[in-house]
Amino acid sequence: MPLGTGSPAQPFAHLQAQNSALYRQILDAFVRAKQRFTVHLRPEDVLIEILAAARDTTTETPTGVGPSLETVRAALDQLAGWGNLRADPDTGRVTTVEDFHRARYLYQLTREGHAAEDAIARYEEAIGRRGALQSVALSDIAEQLRGLLAVAEAAAAGEPPDAAKTHLLLLSLVDRFTGLADNAQAFMASLRRAIDFSDADVAAFLAYKEQLIAYLERFIADLANRGAEIAALARRIEAVGVTPLLEVAARREAADAAPPEEHGDADGRDGLDRDAWGGHDAAMRQALDTWRLRWAGLRDWFVSADSSRPAQARLLRTAAIGGIRQLLSTVAAINERRAGRSDRSADFRRLALWFAEAPDDEAAHRLWHTAFGLSPARHLTTTAATLAAAEERPVPAATPWARAPRLEISPRLRRTGSYERRGAPNRVIDRSEQRRVLAERMRREAEQTARARAALATPGPIHLSELARLDSAEFRLFLQLLGDALAARRPDQSEVTTTTSDGTMAVRLRRVDGAPPARVVTEDGVLTGPEHLIEITDLVGADR
Repeated sequence: MPLGTGSPAQPFAHLQAQNSALYRQILDAFVRAKQRFTVHLRPEDVLIEILAAARDTTTETPTGVGPSLETVRAALDQLAGWGNLRADPDTGRVTTVEDFHRARYLYQLTREGHAAEDAIARYEEAIGRRGALQSVALSDIAEQLRGLLAVAEAAAAGEPPDAAKTHLLLLSLVDRFTGLADNAQAFMASLRRAIDFSDADVAAFLAYKEQLIAYLERFIADLANRGAEIAALARRIEAVGVTPLLEVAARREAADAAPPEEHGDADGRDGLDRDAWGGHDAAMRQALDTWRLRWAGLRDWFVSADSSRPAQARLLRTAAIGGIRQLLSTVAAINERRAGRSDRSADFRRLALWFAEAPDDEAAHRLWHTAFGLSPARHLTTTAATLAAAEERPVPAATPWARAPRLEISPRLRRTGSYERRGAPNRVIDRSEQRRVLAERMRREAEQTARARAALATPGPIHLSELARLDSAEFRLFLQLLGDALAARRPDQSEVTTTTSDGTMAVRLRRVDGAPPARVVTEDGVLTGPEHLIEITDLVGADR
């Protein structure tokens, strides 16, 4: 009787065993052998595989490094007991009666052991997965949906759909969609980890963030364009009729469905429930339900049901934009820290280092008092005699108040409740002169701003180079207007019209291609930049 078949399988028990590293080496050897279509291995073969793997993973060939053959045999028997391996008697090399009575086994992976190795491989792949935002997958999904739309329209017109073509289109669509969703989830998780651990290597993070922001912006644009196209194609396919296409794919899969295995139970009864299986019709229904769920997942990923249930593509786009904001915030915090500005997390880390470097508890207490200012209550000042007695006979901190000696406080505090002497209140300070100065300053600034608005207002569109000489106030207002217009213009726009945040001025800006650079002369210097046509309107003056 082969080993490893008498008790319930525990294929993951070796991961927490004492010699887990050796068990992993042995099972990896069986996985590599199975990839070469080698099913059975002897203990000698397993040892050779382990030593060969050790040589491949080191720069120098190890000498005398590795387990012994007896150790490998004991580990193989233990894995067989856990159900990872199946041990069959090795009768191929028996030449004498002594060889026949000596325990020799051939080992192979059991079904449970193979499933455990697949699960461990998938776990390690998911843990180390970097992920990507696949813009190409969006194009592929749109192209496959266009092909499905053509098949659906032909079927609606009376032409039977090609079963093989329809099934392959749906399979490739599900494959690309699943890869897109899984990679996007893995990438966003790795992005959050990169932002969280940005303090580890500041220089590498700053070099990485430029490429990452450009990568995110490109994917956001592709997702906005392709996502809308995919949502429109999905709606058109559903309007024409998607159920016949799903039925074709389900029918092809049900044709290859095999009945469940027949196993006898402990009472000797037949374990095959033919009534529960139901044959081809049940397989057809099961496959159709699966395809309906897949299509619903694809539709919900790109098509929003309502405002309360946005599509997953929109949520992904929002998360990517949020990732850009977090990156910029992290970079701003790093720059502020480099410039010497206050940073709470860096301050607390430095304070923790000072606490760790404190030579004794007294120094740590002084540092605590200096950092946090937790001084004793000022209204509970004790007398000099009480302080002297406490220094002579210190009271432990764990002493209850009822058993501790009483504290003598100042009698003046007991009588009046305050150390301050009563007297005439302070005179009220007259602030009228300061208010007059502030009002005069505000009036002058308002007049100065009004003059700047009137000076910058143009009778129509003019070139930037045609602007008259600007004083300091006019130049500051002009820079504000120019910045608002450039910030409101999208990359694909050549002209933009915007209004200032206070609603006092409107500006219209249009780029002039091929023109020489414009020069704006001011009291503070000369501003040089690309030539634009600008039209500035003083809305306050127009209302008046």
